[in-house]
Amino acid sequence: MMMVGILTQMEKRAMTTHRVGTVALAVALGALTQLPLQAAEQPNVLWIIVDDMSANLSSYGETTIETPHLDRLASRGVRFTNAYVTAPVCSPNRSAFITGMYQTSIGAHHHTSGQGELKIHLPPGIRPIPELFQEAGYYTAITGWPNTDRATIGKTHYNFEWNPAMYDGPDWSHRRPGQPFFAQVHLPGGKHRGRSLESFRQISDRVEKLLGSRTDPSSVELPPYYPNDPVLLADWAAYLDSVRLTDRFVGDVIERLEDEGDLEDTVVLFMTDHGISHARGKQFLYDEGLHVPLIIAGPTIEPGQVRDDLVEHIDIAALSLALAGIEIPETMHSRDILAKDYAERTAIFAARDRCDETVDYIRALRTARFKYIRNFLPDRPHLQPNLYKDGKSILIALREAHAAGTLNETQQLLFAPTRPEEELYDLTKDPFEVRNLAGDPKHAAQLKKLRKRMDEWIERTNDQGAESEAMYDSDMASYSARVSANPESAAILNRNIALMKRWAAEGK
Repeated sequence: MMMVGILTQMEKRAMTTHRVGTVALAVALGALTQLPLQAAEQPNVLWIIVDDMSANLSSYGETTIETPHLDRLASRGVRFTNAYVTAPVCSPNRSAFITGMYQTSIGAHHHTSGQGELKIHLPPGIRPIPELFQEAGYYTAITGWPNTDRATIGKTHYNFEWNPAMYDGPDWSHRRPGQPFFAQVHLPGGKHRGRSLESFRQISDRVEKLLGSRTDPSSVELPPYYPNDPVLLADWAAYLDSVRLTDRFVGDVIERLEDEGDLEDTVVLFMTDHGISHARGKQFLYDEGLHVPLIIAGPTIEPGQVRDDLVEHIDIAALSLALAGIEIPETMHSRDILAKDYAERTAIFAARDRCDETVDYIRALRTARFKYIRNFLPDRPHLQPNLYKDGKSILIALREAHAAGTLNETQQLLFAPTRPEEELYDLTKDPFEVRNLAGDPKHAAQLKKLRKRMDEWIERTNDQGAESEAMYDSDMASYSARVSANPESAAILNRNIALMKRWAAEGK
């Protein structure tokens, strides 16, 4: 009886695989001899990973725009309302979720590191999960979207050394008939809006042409720590249009799965790599940088679920392995949050370290009610110089508003010349994290409790902390070479690097 069920699935997949088109049953039967029985029973697993986007989806309460394709995906499965990344910037985050490990534990926590002469190698026993899927008989793919030629490898951006052979190709259509796939589709998301007013206009023009309308900047409601500046409003409207475009791309991916007959055998996971790129979002440990959407739908997942418990983005590694029937390594920090015996997390942890040339060292933990942040470099300003961010129109506008003295007390937090060693926020009363309670005697017991919990996490997970001077110099040499063709950018970068070194020498 089991064999009949397997052959039926094999026949269907063989006759709908994109590469081969219509395939005779004999081909499917032949494929059965090439694949282990375990692989034939396993579902496809598809990750859709998006850059620079917070949970601004209508299913998450966003009212300015609608995201029908993602809402439909959520209705088919489970939507997590409290999913958080362990790093609010791309490469540490991606290094973490592809291994199921805290980036601080595997030495991959400094953004775009290991790019120079000195390299980062994973600790013994830690492996990227595509390797585990391959060993279980899966075809492993990674692509961008739209990828019309289906020939381009998608975004990786891992900080450690890895074997490109862990990906069989850029697209799952090249798998053998009946072979299950583990695939990743990577989308630009918030990066669509670019850096300037002109790029804001271009993405909104594109969305209006495709979807029939654009987001009106006057409809945008900014967080209270940002002023209602025309540039910031135009940027946020363009960002919301990039969310709408992302939603359309997700719809295209689902449509392809359906057209090729793979949808009912595929677990689809949607997540972003961190929050919106903004002055208090990307690169920082406030919820604007950490809180992300997480939606999972597919066979064996009950539709219409909403879960409010705390989960970490690295958990997608363990749950994906479990869905495929692959053993989860005992050393992995990731947890199978879909397991029947799963014990809910009572806190999530996150870290911000060097981002490009800008040295930083911050740790945070978040419970359902409180956020605790520890600044290891408190004598530095919140908005340290950074080549990547400082050229954006929104940062230029913010700095101009600060110089003009038009920011209110809450908005001035962005330009604090130093930081408190500790921050504590009551998220039920202060969801925007603007009232630091660390110095309030009424919260001394809570502060002590979370401080101890942070100490324990740092020790338990072997947090590797600050970067060595040699590794910093190695990566900065590589970064300088990449921008050397632009004299203005090169001069800014060299000036910022010199400042980082001077501050370090001063103990700042």
